[in-house]
Amino acid sequence: MNISDKAKKNIYILWLLVVPLGTYLAYQYAPIRQIEWGTLSFLIVLALLTTIFPFFISGTTMFLVQWVMIAIYLNYGILAELLVMQLCLIPIAYHMKTNRENAHRIVYSSFMFFLVSVICGAFVHFIGYELGSLVIKDVLIFGSIYATLYVLFNHLFLYFRDVFTGQKPKFFTRDFGWDLIGLLMTLPFGLSLYFLQSYVGTSAFWLLGVPFILITLLIRLYSDSEKVNSDLNKASEFGHELAERMTGREIIDMFIERIANMFPMDAAYIVDDIHGSFQILRAIEDGENKDLYFQHEELARSLAGIDYEKGVPTLYNKQSEWIHIKPPFLSVEMQSVMSVPIYRNQKIEGVLVLASRNKYSFEAYQLKIVHLLCSYFAVSVEKAKYVREAVAKSERCELTKLYNYRYLDKQLESDMEKLSLGLYNSLSLIMMDIDKFKEVNDTFGHHSGNLILQEFAQVINREIGSSGTVARYGGEEFIVLLPNYTKTEALHIAEQLRRKIEQTPFIVHSDLDLAASEKVIFITASIGVSTAPDDSDEGMSLLRNADRALYTGAKQAGRNRVAEYVK
Repeated sequence: MNISDKAKKNIYILWLLVVPLGTYLAYQYAPIRQIEWGTLSFLIVLALLTTIFPFFISGTTMFLVQWVMIAIYLNYGILAELLVMQLCLIPIAYHMKTNRENAHRIVYSSFMFFLVSVICGAFVHFIGYELGSLVIKDVLIFGSIYATLYVLFNHLFLYFRDVFTGQKPKFFTRDFGWDLIGLLMTLPFGLSLYFLQSYVGTSAFWLLGVPFILITLLIRLYSDSEKVNSDLNKASEFGHELAERMTGREIIDMFIERIANMFPMDAAYIVDDIHGSFQILRAIEDGENKDLYFQHEELARSLAGIDYEKGVPTLYNKQSEWIHIKPPFLSVEMQSVMSVPIYRNQKIEGVLVLASRNKYSFEAYQLKIVHLLCSYFAVSVEKAKYVREAVAKSERCELTKLYNYRYLDKQLESDMEKLSLGLYNSLSLIMMDIDKFKEVNDTFGHHSGNLILQEFAQVINREIGSSGTVARYGGEEFIVLLPNYTKTEALHIAEQLRRKIEQTPFIVHSDLDLAASEKVIFITASIGVSTAPDDSDEGMSLLRNADRALYTGAKQAGRNRVAEYVK
């Protein structure tokens, strides 16, 4: 949750105004019972251990310290309970990875727990509870009321906090459900602890406290195992999804997006080794893509370059561990850093750097999972490269390197669809055929014919550039698609092409003479032009119309000329 600096300041002021004075007033006026320091000390230790070893269930951290707080309140009253609760915020602050940026969260928690302790304790005293009572009925009723109110008011304060900071919270949330489950777990333990320590004193620590802590540890171990398995399953699914992406850009985008969702990071960078020089291939900071450039030497001297050379994934838990090798792209706000080499074909191709503003944000097992994901990433990029090459071969004429008929067919269909949707105003098609090409083959050989086709393709491609799509239709026929060109404009382009071809010298190597020799020849082309929607609203009809214009209006009229389709 991001809140303004003004809101943070108000939280600190609120705490200073309420908590110190409120604690003093509780000391002066709240009901209190003579403290047995041995028993209270054991309860404090138990409370601290409970917060040091919280539950982790389904990704939710649960501090079940309330079971000890119930026993402390029932025995010693509001002041003892609220002071111990404030003390327990120290390990909670550690688990929350509190730093200067988010310290307001723990201050607000202190303020919130103080008010909840006072309100709940005062209400239970008001309705008749007497501290240290051993009447089972009274303890069960008043203890249950106290614990239930504690959960409700705790959640209510969190709800209003979100409202006042501009959030749109829901009252009945998943966290509220877990709090209720926690209440059902802790209330019986808390009441049992109260009765047990009242009758047997500090022995209750061994009879109930130690077993509870051991159960907590066992559940933590199980939960950690479940979390690792869950992350591994996500990594496996992620690998399959990466494999389905066909372009390098899609793979990089998905990789960065999923990494950001899987791990508690504020920034991610892919440092790529391009022909021996480090460059930032992709950077994302606080969810936004950044274009960054730094000198190779700066990157090579940093942890990115050092970990690249070592070839070993490295985890830095706090800034002091990496500040002396700080990369130029890392903000001084960052604390935890994960640096993972990206291997491809047994060779390091780059480094992935993840960073968080919190200390100890990343777990050791997460480093191994990121290393695995980097392997998936590298394999997917390599696969995309082969797919791209295969697609290029399937869509390109091997001889001329122009697009082939297969690609032209798809492109024509796509352009006609854009025309029908109003994205194009017009679409012109130019069909070209080299005049008397068979005579060239018969005179100089097929090798020379191929050289002419190659040079012819280069001439057209240079003239058209990015204005349209140039393709070899088959044999000595070529097609040019010109989106948003009217027929008049297309006829002008076609005439320019005709003149250029007519004036271009073509060098051939005669394979049929007794002695091989180079010769310069000149060729011409006949051209037909058709335009949609004027001549047709269907792709194949547009192609046939240009073909008809070429043969009836250009070839039959003497060749070396441009003809338009006329209905």
